Amino acid sequence: MNSSDNYVHNILKKIGIVILCVLIALIIGAMIGFGIGGGNPFAVFLPSTWAHIAAFLK
Repeated sequence: MNSSDNYVHNILKKIGIVILCVLIALIIGAMIGFGIGGGNPFAVFLPSTWAHIAAFLK
């Protein structure tokens, strides 16, 4: 593996870590939002919740 391949691998690895952290923060934030709103924090994973959000945004 030459230095340019190693550089690209490191950049892609960092991008993957950032995307993973953003997804985790999004999931935790949605759960906290549902919990503060008085609902079940795990209801954020139900398909009916996302159908309701999609209908609200239309």
